[in-house]
Amino acid sequence: MKPPPKRLSDLKGGSPPTGVYAPPTPKVSRQKKAKVLTPAEKAAFLASRPDLKP
Repeated sequence: MKPPPKRLSDLKGGSPPTGVYAPPTPKVSRQKKAKVLTPAEKAAFLASRPDLKP
């Protein structure tokens, strides 16, 4: 004979809900640090890229 279908409410929960969901924090060691351009480097870069000028 076939067992009766289970309902979601019949199943036992693993752990009680812990409140508000918090997204995982990024691993700081994996983040690549951004290079900050000096004003001279920025000017030289923008001069070489006329398509980026406003």
